[in-house]
Amino acid sequence: MRKLAKLLSLLLIAVLLIASAGCSREKKITIGIIQLADHVALDNARNGFIDALRDNGYVDGENITIDYQNAQGDQSNLSAISDRFVSNKVDLVLAIATGAAQSIAGRTKDIPIVGTAITDYVSAKLADSNERPGGNVTGTTDMNPIKEQIDLLVELVPDAKTGGVLYTSSEDNSILQAKIAKECIEKLGLKYVEVTVANSNDVQQATQAIVSQCDAIYIPTDNTFASAMPVVYGITSQSKTPVICGEAGMVENGGLATLGINYYNLGYQSGLMAVKILKGEAEPATMPIESASEFDFAINGAVAEEIGLEIPEHLKQYVKYY
Repeated sequence: MRKLAKLLSLLLIAVLLIASAGCSREKKITIGIIQLADHVALDNARNGFIDALRDNGYVDGENITIDYQNAQGDQSNLSAISDRFVSNKVDLVLAIATGAAQSIAGRTKDIPIVGTAITDYVSAKLADSNERPGGNVTGTTDMNPIKEQIDLLVELVPDAKTGGVLYTSSEDNSILQAKIAKECIEKLGLKYVEVTVANSNDVQQATQAIVSQCDAIYIPTDNTFASAMPVVYGITSQSKTPVICGEAGMVENGGLATLGINYYNLGYQSGLMAVKILKGEAEPATMPIESASEFDFAINGAVAEEIGLEIPEHLKQYVKYY
């Protein structure tokens, strides 16, 4: 009887040890999401990322914990969120937009960081090169087909003599895109003008200033303007000035048209990269920056009607009324 009791005790200890080992192996992964601000493109990128994780077996509340934090466009918030993620030793960070990635990358060289909605990782000092990032940051770029977007501007406004560009002077991604847009506009024989803003408080004045100087406006994938498109629309709808935007969310909120990135798909692509890192199949240092392979037309029919612009027949299939 004593031998049986001893045997049962040993079996119980063995079971407890196995269970304990199993629990340690099944430690929940924590993923931090740091998002620069609220607007449609960034929200869509976040949703795409989360869906990619879920589709590959990483489900929030089950085997992973997602800690989502939005900085609301505030640098001090970015700093606080970044410090929190590092202190909590999260397993991976999704950084949505350049400023968010720069903030978290400046605080850790150990935690893997996957970026999205970032135009140029190299100029933002987030990677050594697109082919071999070299550090703990990789991800997807939202570099737009700017030449094709300017071509669209000219197609929709064939009588345009001057193209204006609005962007934020403190956003690295916007500076790069504005430079390319300038080259494209001038190459087509149009005069180029630009007006920049320092922050959202300047958007109304900047928009009022530029509508009197140009026949059509181009706004790149600029986070400040993406959040302030209703303000832009309030002015351009009165001046009847067409606005070609960097992405579809801006069109939805008052722009005329774009040929741009699908940010949900871009975020999903970043999610697939994160899955490889979580599975140990890749490391950010040697994981090339990926770009979108497809671009979508988006045309706001209500805006076109309000400013009195006729959409060419072959583009009417892309018209939506938001």
